[in-house]
Amino acid sequence: MHSVVEQVTMRLEVRSAARRARYLQGVQEAAGRAPREHLGCSNLAHALAAQPTDARLIIKQGGAPHIAIVSSYNDLLSAHQPLRDYPEQLKQALARVGATAQFAAGVPAMCDGITQGEAGMQLSLFSRDLIAQATAIGLTHGIFDGGLYLGVCDKIVPGLLIGALHFGHLPAVFVPAGPMHSGLANKDKAALRQRFARGEASREELLAAEQAAYHEAGTCTFYGTANTNQLLMEAMGLHVPCSAFAHPHSPLRTALTDEAARLVARNSRQGERYLPLGLQVDARCLVNAVVALLASGGSSNHSLHLPAIARAAGYQLLWEDFAELSKVVPLLARVYPNGAADVNQFQAAGGPAWLIRELLGGGLLHGDVPTVAGQGLADYGREAWLEQGALGWRDLPASSPAPAIVRALAEPFSAEGGLGLLQGNLGRAIIKTSALPASNLHVRAQARVFESEAAVQAAYAAGELLGDLVLVVRFQGPRANGMPELHKLMPLLANLQQAGQKVALVTDGRLSGASGQVPAALHLTPEAALGGPLAWLQDGDWIELDAERGLLHVEQDVAQWAERKPASTPPASAAGYGLQLFALQRRMVGPADQGATSLEWEE
Repeated sequence: MHSVVEQVTMRLEVRSAARRARYLQGVQEAAGRAPREHLGCSNLAHALAAQPTDARLIIKQGGAPHIAIVSSYNDLLSAHQPLRDYPEQLKQALARVGATAQFAAGVPAMCDGITQGEAGMQLSLFSRDLIAQATAIGLTHGIFDGGLYLGVCDKIVPGLLIGALHFGHLPAVFVPAGPMHSGLANKDKAALRQRFARGEASREELLAAEQAAYHEAGTCTFYGTANTNQLLMEAMGLHVPCSAFAHPHSPLRTALTDEAARLVARNSRQGERYLPLGLQVDARCLVNAVVALLASGGSSNHSLHLPAIARAAGYQLLWEDFAELSKVVPLLARVYPNGAADVNQFQAAGGPAWLIRELLGGGLLHGDVPTVAGQGLADYGREAWLEQGALGWRDLPASSPAPAIVRALAEPFSAEGGLGLLQGNLGRAIIKTSALPASNLHVRAQARVFESEAAVQAAYAAGELLGDLVLVVRFQGPRANGMPELHKLMPLLANLQQAGQKVALVTDGRLSGASGQVPAALHLTPEAALGGPLAWLQDGDWIELDAERGLLHVEQDVAQWAERKPASTPPASAAGYGLQLFALQRRMVGPADQGATSLEWEE
């Protein structure tokens, strides 16, 4: 093992020892309570009432695993539409191994692509915690021996995993759906967005391009948060190996989904090996997730999700852990937005299996960990395939078949990973560096301060964003308005950058996982709504952002700002979006560097 990976893992275990012990005590207590046996006759009758006769008999007799299916299916999200028929397929696959299943819960799943730039985006991050709670509602009936969790996109998979960890005595397998076929290249789509922002393309041209990019069922093909979720599930050993990026309607996908059912039954107490999720997701598993995130140049959103997931498993994962690992984990993949390839091309070049094999070979991943497939992460460094209809795995080529997409550990795209930590007198922030050229790693310019994405768009349209600048967009943190993504700023800032201006973004909000070409200090904490220094900034203040030195500061002594009056949080004014229903979450949510969660957060 690489010494830094070992040290980070050890420190994570030590700092979390008391919290983890309490968590494991709860797992042990729950594991000692046999499902269904504690139920009264009326309780059990309710659970069996709608089941087929043969399933009723199997469940009543006991001795066979009974599995919960929790799904985020809807046909609003292209990535989740393929999940429609999975429950019946999984039940049939479980029946072939003598097990039964019930659809325990449907969890909400909103589309960030639809809500970008709209008021509904203010509910996006909060939906992660709601999904965790909805998962718990389905599992709390106490009748299940394991869980199959069906989800793909941004907040959905982290929410499912957080919920499942509260039932850590149950084995779990996560079941994805896969990406849509490649359409309009992501770089071409982004270029047309920039032309539209400059007034050089019509709405009709833009809509045609967007529909050519997002054109069928399946996950979007850029390497944003949704597809980063899938890679991390592989690195954590929570998927059937190599199931992240098989197409939704391929025979391989069908076989992989069937295998998920077989494995969860095998890993149940009634199966060959009992693998409680709460024991599987340990410090090594969490560090493996961070390493895979860094090596792939994945979404900055996971600097929020992974600490929240860690808290659910009894750990305190810090941004400092990300930063320390980033110094020794090389960038091994170029997938849009940090390269031209989409996830289908990435998969064809070796995909997650390539990264896992290379990282294991360099001692950068904990290899001897329990996974849903067996003991050891090496299973995830091979590719799945079908031979005469039978599912199997085979070794990848020794050398990269596409060196512009994936590289060997000995010749990485960059010696360091894809995320960095910025610190200074403005607070702490995350920066995604994997898509940034060296010339954009350092920006020093005067601030232009705004309090909404819409205000920035208006200033851009009026031609007011002139010269080098650091765009400050504040009151976008979790306490202020739920921490929406500000992805619609990217075409504007990219245009300014292409015109020769030095630009950077500083915000207590988020960006889409598809962003990265403009240097951006994200998730800045303490946020403006909690009185962070961001609330005192004014137009004209000089700000320096240096990703190489990990520096973010304003060139004034903030202690001398007593004469300034801090800006106040703008009132929420959007009607018809249900924002008021989440007022409690805004009051209860914790800081960004602890996962921006309203669950398991103590002030």
